[in-house]
Amino acid sequence: MAASPALFYLIPGLGADERVFKFLCLEDQTHVLRWLPPESLREPLLHYAARLAEAVPEQRACWLVGVSFGGILALEVAQLRPLARVVLISSFVGHGELPWVAGLARVTGLHHLLPPQLLPCLPRVAKWFFGVKKESEYQLLQQILRDTAPDFTRWAIAQLVQWSGRATPSVIRIHGTADRLLPAGAAHSQHLLPGGHLIIVSQAAEISKILNQLAAETAPGQAA
Repeated sequence: MAASPALFYLIPGLGADERVFKFLCLEDQTHVLRWLPPESLREPLLHYAARLAEAVPEQRACWLVGVSFGGILALEVAQLRPLARVVLISSFVGHGELPWVAGLARVTGLHHLLPPQLLPCLPRVAKWFFGVKKESEYQLLQQILRDTAPDFTRWAIAQLVQWSGRATPSVIRIHGTADRLLPAGAAHSQHLLPGGHLIIVSQAAEISKILNQLAAETAPGQAA
């Protein structure tokens, strides 16, 4: 009997949507897990992950591909779907990989004082942090920042700063060599690609190649 085709569930970064995946070319069945509105600003991450996991079948092996903050949710959803394997793109596995300012926010609550509407008002700053070079990528970044709901941003930043992390013995990691938002991730990744935090767009062809190869070589739900 022929093996079942691979199944990908893609989770975008903070506030982003399926637009960041539009340049991927995956050979198997692919679904985007769209962000759900938080039930409240106090909704626990684990509760949110359980709601997100409802779209992922329990009895089917699959790949959870999380970008940036989406990587956190991929790791948490995987706790509820043991047949899933995780790929992190431009992401992290614990607060030890976050920049020092995130650690300061974790201790002091500084992030609660920053208005979530600030970054969309500073597009050139965002362009530098995300390592965007092409004008088309910059336009996409502007659209994503403009469309992000402030309440979701506020909730997500609080979850990101307070998240304690997950043990990740079999997680596949893809990271940019010049990632300014999460620079520490490059030292822990199996696949390093030239570029910044938005390699899901700028290196979509190479990421597609990696994901297709993973799907062809390793059945999700089995050890690598």
